[in-house]
Amino acid sequence: MISEQDVLRPVWQAPSHIKALCSTRKGGSSQSPWQSLNLGNHVGDNPEQVTENRQRLANIASLSVASIGWLNQIHGTDVVELTPANVSAVTTGDASYTRHPGIACAILTADCLPVILTDAEGSVVGAAHAGWRSLCGGVLENLITAMAVPPSNLRAWLGPAIGPDNFEVGPEVRGLLWNKIRKRSKRSPKPAPVLAISWRTSTSWRLSA
Repeated sequence: MISEQDVLRPVWQAPSHIKALCSTRKGGSSQSPWQSLNLGNHVGDNPEQVTENRQRLANIASLSVASIGWLNQIHGTDVVELTPANVSAVTTGDASYTRHPGIACAILTADCLPVILTDAEGSVVGAAHAGWRSLCGGVLENLITAMAVPPSNLRAWLGPAIGPDNFEVGPEVRGLLWNKIRKRSKRSPKPAPVLAISWRTSTSWRLSA
């Protein structure tokens, strides 16, 4: 089972009725090489164990499995609005949002960055799968536009992701990211001297633009 020690809960300036968490690989039923809390049903894991893992996630989140909206993520920029009518549909997209209490926006990540958004009133929540392709393509901008909340009224949490000490990219990827940041931001960040990317830094610049 998943314990509180197996999950990360954001410390952020969101309304108290907005709940969020980030799972780890602990507390699941999957066997090697997916051990143990694999939530993806597209990687070759035993479907029954994935179903059990998703049930355990629902339990720790105090939700029903049917109220968690999963996406078919493709490193794109499409945004899906989750409603009671489509929450179980597994629509293709890399971000989702909802205005319906009791529905959860679920994002699967490995190295990429999970981004959670809400407004100051807690009337809408959103989540994005932010890798370099999605960031460059504008997935965060698309999500904020779809949520229809003034950026100044948004609250954001950036989850765990791979860092620059472990992720080097070619000059074309770094160039794309820095060009996007310069175009969107009033400030002028200086690119790192090495071909390394910090998702948290890159995403923070995009959100502050």
